[in-house]
Amino acid sequence: MDQSRGNGDRNGPPSSSTRPYLIRALHDWCSDNGFTPYIAVHVDRLVQVPMEYVSNNEIVLNVGFDATSSLDLGNEFIRFKARFGGVAREIIVPVDHVVAIYARENGQGMAFPAPEPLGAAAPVVSAADSATMESSRPPTPLRGLRLAPSATDAGAPAEPAETAAATETPEGPDQPDGPSGGGRPALKRVK
Repeated sequence: MDQSRGNGDRNGPPSSSTRPYLIRALHDWCSDNGFTPYIAVHVDRLVQVPMEYVSNNEIVLNVGFDATSSLDLGNEFIRFKARFGGVAREIIVPVDHVVAIYARENGQGMAFPAPEPLGAAAPVVSAADSATMESSRPPTPLRGLRLAPSATDAGAPAEPAETAAATETPEGPDQPDGPSGGGRPALKRVK
């Protein structure tokens, strides 16, 4: 057996991450089935997003083709432009900072481990802000889990409160200021 092809064994070079491939596959699945693909992103100094929409170092972004322009789901970064509060912004997310991708309409998708901490980097949220924020972050997502609406959503999946990407293309009408309302997805084990 040829072990020089980067198959990730101890003697060969490590193989590339499966995360960008799974993100692209689930994005395609959402698009093909008429669902809206959302990504949950762990935010630190390596992520370029509108910080006013970040809560508990996390932001949920609509990455559907209707909400983005110039969407590039690369192996290292996800890049696109979207409107936030009527202002076009450029978004750059390292792929290893995507902690979940799922369909807004039914919560089906995949969760990934959070990235390794950046050492002594200061958190995005100040201590005063974090003391006033509600501590509603779900446990660290694990593989094999499905994001589903929480019981407080009254059965109808709604946009998470942290959803920040516009629902129009950057050339389309302005979106009202602030993230849209709704419930936060909860993790549900799929067997």
